[in-house]
Amino acid sequence: MMSTKAFTLVSAVEREVLMGDKERVNIECVECCGKNLYVGTSDGFICHFLLEEKALPAGTATFTATKQLHKHLGFKKPVSELRAASALNRLLVLCDNSITLVNMLSLEPVPSGARIKGAIALALNENPVSGDPFCVEVCIISVKRRTIQVFMVYEDRVQIIREVSTPEQPLAVAVDGHFLCLALTTQYIILNYNTGASQDLFPYCSEEKHPIVKRIGRQEFLLAGPGGLGMFATVAGISQRAPVHWSENVIGAAICFPYVIALDQDFITVHSMLDQQQKQTLPFKEGHILQDFEGRVIVATSKGVYILVPLPLEKQIQDLLASRRVEEALVLAKGARRNIPKEKFQVMYRRILQQAGFIQFAQLQFLEAKELFRSGQLDVRELISLYPFLLPTCSSFTRSHPPLHEYADLNQLTQGDQEKVAKCKRFLMSYLNEVRSTEVANGYKEDIDTALLKLYAEADHDSLLDLLVTENSCLLTDSASWLEKHKKYFALGLLYHYNNQDTAAVQLWVDIVNGEIQDSTRADLYEYIVDFLTYSSDQALVWKYANWVLQKSEEVGVQVFTKRPLDVQQENSFNPDDILSCLQKYPKALVKYLEHLVIDRRLQKEEYHTHLAVLYLDMVLQHQPSTSSKDAEVIETQAKLRRLLQKSDLYRVHFLMERVQGSALPMESAILHGKLEEHSKALHILVHELKDFSAAQDYCLWRSEGRDPPYRQQLFHTLLTMYLSPGPSTPELTVAAVDLLNQHAREFDAAQVLQLLPGSWSVQLLCPFLAGAVRDSIHTRRTTQVALGLAKSENLIYKCDKMKLKGSSVRLSDKKLCQMCHNPFREPVFVRYPNGGLVHTHCAASRHKNPSSPSPGTRT
Repeated sequence: MMSTKAFTLVSAVEREVLMGDKERVNIECVECCGKNLYVGTSDGFICHFLLEEKALPAGTATFTATKQLHKHLGFKKPVSELRAASALNRLLVLCDNSITLVNMLSLEPVPSGARIKGAIALALNENPVSGDPFCVEVCIISVKRRTIQVFMVYEDRVQIIREVSTPEQPLAVAVDGHFLCLALTTQYIILNYNTGASQDLFPYCSEEKHPIVKRIGRQEFLLAGPGGLGMFATVAGISQRAPVHWSENVIGAAICFPYVIALDQDFITVHSMLDQQQKQTLPFKEGHILQDFEGRVIVATSKGVYILVPLPLEKQIQDLLASRRVEEALVLAKGARRNIPKEKFQVMYRRILQQAGFIQFAQLQFLEAKELFRSGQLDVRELISLYPFLLPTCSSFTRSHPPLHEYADLNQLTQGDQEKVAKCKRFLMSYLNEVRSTEVANGYKEDIDTALLKLYAEADHDSLLDLLVTENSCLLTDSASWLEKHKKYFALGLLYHYNNQDTAAVQLWVDIVNGEIQDSTRADLYEYIVDFLTYSSDQALVWKYANWVLQKSEEVGVQVFTKRPLDVQQENSFNPDDILSCLQKYPKALVKYLEHLVIDRRLQKEEYHTHLAVLYLDMVLQHQPSTSSKDAEVIETQAKLRRLLQKSDLYRVHFLMERVQGSALPMESAILHGKLEEHSKALHILVHELKDFSAAQDYCLWRSEGRDPPYRQQLFHTLLTMYLSPGPSTPELTVAAVDLLNQHAREFDAAQVLQLLPGSWSVQLLCPFLAGAVRDSIHTRRTTQVALGLAKSENLIYKCDKMKLKGSSVRLSDKKLCQMCHNPFREPVFVRYPNGGLVHTHCAASRHKNPSSPSPGTRT
């Protein structure tokens, strides 16, 4: 067990001062009250000394005892015990089984001669139950066998208030409130003298062990237990603390929080009440008295009196920390809370936690260090400052004074061990990343984020980019030079972007792509630049680098214009004409951008549609000579051209028709003829030139989409007529005609078709068409009949209503008034409303609204 210097032993009263030349006189008991020290001797004297304490810089003290008075009690017996009652200015003196009250200053017995007779031992109740400030409660072990007596002691009188019998002869007693803790012959017990209830604690042998019973706090006692244990017990008979291990021959015990002090024949031992560990051992021969008085611990031999001076708790804690005994220091610091004002304790305890954290950190115990730093609310810059060059150059931070640790920097702490340095840097990265978004970072986020950036850059850590693309407080000047030093140019660009220096960022990235500087962070940096410009709202920046991205790749570079978000386009839109002018040198990009305008954005502008169609057409015509070996790109372009010609109504049809004529693009010619409503020409190309009968049917469907049925029917009849036109008949045309009729029967007027069909065709050949035609005819006739029947029913209802109206008579007289003008009728001509209201004919003609009251309703 490593020792702790918790106390120093200082002489208080030397033998010569106390006894002079009386060698046979021994010290029997001591009492201390404030600066007053009382010593009871074996020859019946009481000596009064005045103690003067002088503090020393090392945290200890020296004492000077000045003898004030000595008094003989008139007995030839030794003074057994002394107890001071400062509230009464009385000293209770036990001598020859009698307790005498004497004045604390003059040592004269009280004039009344009040005393307590028949006492073997006494104890003062430090938790009195009477509440009277002018008396003290005294508990004595009576000379009567197995008897405890309780007295009230006043300035000049005593009064017995209770006598209690015990199961065995009591040998030692301590009192707290109504509770007595007794050492009997064979066991310790707790006895409530008010109720008589008792609680056995544990056995012991009084013949082998000197009993010790000491009150250490409210309702708690310290007892000398079996096996060399100091046992703690409450009035409820339970122990709330683990026992301390002291020697078998303990003859006295005292408390000086947080320590338990024990005395045996050769040593004074000091144990902690917080962790029950032995902290200090002091050699002390022939000691027989150990007592504590209001925090002052006095120990005495038969010839001299000494004081155990506690070192200040803060010094003890610092000594423990200096010895790297972190756990013991923290336990002691927590235990000191009860003796230190709250605010002062909090400041002290936080500092201790921080110091302990640095000790653990120096031992590479990073988890423990982190918890201590966080619990101690460490200014994280204290930790950063250990790492050279991590704090920003503009930081005004200075280390705590007195310092929290003994290290100048990380190199001294690790003694140059690079493996340890790397571990420490990894820890700091982790710790800074955790605390940067907490209250710990308040006030110095710039220092934290800048240090974190430097660590990430130095370690080539993936989190560097994450830090820069999220909210951060990295200082530009420090961070930029550090990133440049470690050749992190892509990250430097992100830093510029975060600080609204997009031009510098893009230029840096462009230099990387061009190979002017080396940085392999992103293999797709060119695509990243394109994406960055796509989402940039800075038009000047986009225009500055537009040619560069297009020169690298037209298809990818044009995305700067085609993939811009709509909200960006609306708020800070580019003029499409300006973009088209820029793209004139880049044909592939020009096509992509026009597709974006026409297909994606659906801009209804003739120029864009015509321009795109012309570009498609030029690309197709460019590869026209090698028709037999068209590549996939040309085939796709031709398909796009046909879709555009079909779906768009905005391009200049005649202009394109001129370009297409003579170019061996029959399908495109057919589509353009269709746009000009020249269906016969279009169908002629499809049927007779291309012989693509499926395309001819699709053409009819396409051109008739959204048109009325007669238009659609006319288009299909035109195609059928072309199939059946006079001339050399081919089987293909016949089959096409039959397929057309059978597949689109409802698009034809069956009567007209039958007149066109050759007489040689069999009914079986046209069975699907005829069946469909008959079905449609029957369906049409039946639906017409239904509609006619419904119309007749509706007409009948109206006739019935009219007859009902005509069936009722109307009385008209010159007293009847018009409901509109309120004048009488002059002739038998009027207008009657369904509700019975009558009005003049000229009033009804001049008003198109019903009369307001009553409402006439519909005129009849």
